[in-house]
Amino acid sequence: MRNQIRNSQSAIRNSLVECVPNFSEGRKPETIVQIALAIESVAGAVVLNRHVDVDHNRSVITFVGEPEVVVEAALRAVAKASALIDLRKHKGEHPRIGATDVLPFIPVTGVTIDEVVALAHEAGKRIWHELSIPVYFYEHAALRSDRVRLENVRRKGFEELRDEIKTNPDRKPDIGDARLHETAGAIAVGARQFLIAFNVSLQTNDLMVARRIARVVRERDGGLPFVKALGFELRSRGLVQVSMNLIDYQQTSITRAFEAVRDEANRLGVAVNSTEIVGLLPRAALDRTAGYFPLLENFREELVLENLLEPLAHSQG
Repeated sequence: MRNQIRNSQSAIRNSLVECVPNFSEGRKPETIVQIALAIESVAGAVVLNRHVDVDHNRSVITFVGEPEVVVEAALRAVAKASALIDLRKHKGEHPRIGATDVLPFIPVTGVTIDEVVALAHEAGKRIWHELSIPVYFYEHAALRSDRVRLENVRRKGFEELRDEIKTNPDRKPDIGDARLHETAGAIAVGARQFLIAFNVSLQTNDLMVARRIARVVRERDGGLPFVKALGFELRSRGLVQVSMNLIDYQQTSITRAFEAVRDEANRLGVAVNSTEIVGLLPRAALDRTAGYFPLLENFREELVLENLLEPLAHSQG
């Protein structure tokens, strides 16, 4: 990966935006490869990371580029996913509403959150007009206060939305007709700051344990601030997982989230099996002395965002 980045001809200058689309496919790696190639078919777009999850049947691609580059690359990714993924045949642990489920844009350098909101809105308009996929905006890009939180947009997923979008005015998309794309569903397009996806796997196959812990630690049920959490079954491993999104790691760190899960698991008589970071994270978010760090599965230095961006900057110097 690092050699690919050093050899990239991408012109990384003063304005840099990150995009982290989530795709409803984690069991056909060749599909994710094709989507990544579609992204990098845009000059200046650089794929930094791919994460594929079999149990969730979901993949995350992280790429960066200058603002106009990122929008075009995002459109090509959504188009390729629409061509390759049929949501009617998709089954997985993670809730989803689209072949490309979420498409968040994140400011990195030289770009404000307001400018990134404009990029999200531009991308959303193009997705509908060019691909006929209805669009919902969330986080900073939300046009309605009840859609700021992604879970309010996604709810129970594609199957529920397929029925409700036609009859429930509250489920009408922000852009597009009140109908889903037959195979690609809908898409949630957002603008946000850095989010850390952090998972803790437990040494039990009791899904209720994971769900109970998720309720204890997530903000909406009185738990940790800026933490979203769900409990999932990892059938391929005979384990369960507490899957968390830390939407402000400076307010609630990975360490604090891990300790909350571990302590509640211990109270229930369950041990922690392992931890996982999905996608990339800022260097400042990583604590190598914390209890979660030795338990990280497949950790490598390329998961630290700055370790990928610095070679890019040097190659342009």
